[in-house]
Amino acid sequence: MTFGIFQEAYANSSSLSGSKSAIGVVGTTMNGTMYLSIPVISTLLDNGRWANWRRSVAIVGVVLSSIAFVATSFSTRAWHLIILQGVVAALGSAMIYAPNILVLDEWYKDGNRAIAYGVQLSSKNVVGTGCPFLISGLIHATGTHNTLRVWAGIVLTTGLLGLAITPIKPSVDQIRRPRQIPWTFLKHRTFYIYAIGNAVFSSGYGLPQTYLSAYADSVLHVSSILGSLMIALFNAPGILSSVGFGILSDKFAISAKTNTLISALGSALCVTLLWGLKSHQIPACLVAFSIGYGFFAGGYSATWAGWIKEMEREAAQSNEAINTGMVYGLLNGSRGVGYVVGGVAGTELLRASPLSISTKWAYGTQYGPVILFTGISALFGGWATLWHVFGAGI
Repeated sequence: MTFGIFQEAYANSSSLSGSKSAIGVVGTTMNGTMYLSIPVISTLLDNGRWANWRRSVAIVGVVLSSIAFVATSFSTRAWHLIILQGVVAALGSAMIYAPNILVLDEWYKDGNRAIAYGVQLSSKNVVGTGCPFLISGLIHATGTHNTLRVWAGIVLTTGLLGLAITPIKPSVDQIRRPRQIPWTFLKHRTFYIYAIGNAVFSSGYGLPQTYLSAYADSVLHVSSILGSLMIALFNAPGILSSVGFGILSDKFAISAKTNTLISALGSALCVTLLWGLKSHQIPACLVAFSIGYGFFAGGYSATWAGWIKEMEREAAQSNEAINTGMVYGLLNGSRGVGYVVGGVAGTELLRASPLSISTKWAYGTQYGPVILFTGISALFGGWATLWHVFGAGI
């Protein structure tokens, strides 16, 4: 959630050799690795044979992430960052996250699942709101290498403390559950519609997180403190929207398609009108984009619970079993695919020539192709609604 601060520090570091353009891949690789690992880990830990290993896996994940951040502090090449922070630390994060989402799914299987998911998802936005200032301050006070070591200590301490107070032991029913995994939901197109939309949306979602601070610095020429503020403003609204979209699903019975469309369309409009037009000349436009996109895009993951409800109804109508915890893990996997694609695309788009548009618009800057890609991916993230309207008879 705060990699943009690290990226700016890496890009300005004289101790790193190799292609600096590859640094932009680190953040999206980290997200991609984490989310692609979650389906595998959650499927294994959802099985009765391995369910009792959840806490142990989470503890190993905390330790692995901490070691990876310490090792990253000794990196001298960009590819070291990609391997250590982008892959190893991300794998550790997945090992922490997967056991928790499984338990949450078991606790709220009978109601308020969307709100529960929303509250859990909002916690990452809490971290993303406060940490940009913490990390930026540490980098200026102690340097990037020492900041990574301090961050490793924070991850280790808070991770172990969190696991100590979180009851992630599986239920008795979960342990006794038959080991055969129900894959029948893959016969229905609903899963593929949402998974594809999720991957497309996620391919653009990681780009503002990665490049917003650098954009503020290189295009608007604002101070690093204001760059950190942009990242914080990007994350803060997601605290409300993650819970808010969950409430819309659970308490107001807003359909999954409508919820998704609100999030996707709102995100696309913020990119198109706020980031794409005058944000390179008017800082207030970039601030408004950070808040608006952070709100609508930050709540996108909270709409997943509505998708799962829809798949549960389909399974019930077909008299089929469905493992919702595993489905949630697979949706995280589709998000991971999007992050990986977006990371590669973002690097190549920055190398491309600016769009043939007047420089009076932000589309005409070096970041124009990235802005356009982010807007298009956000719009098509809500394609489930279009499919429902135009593709129902296909």
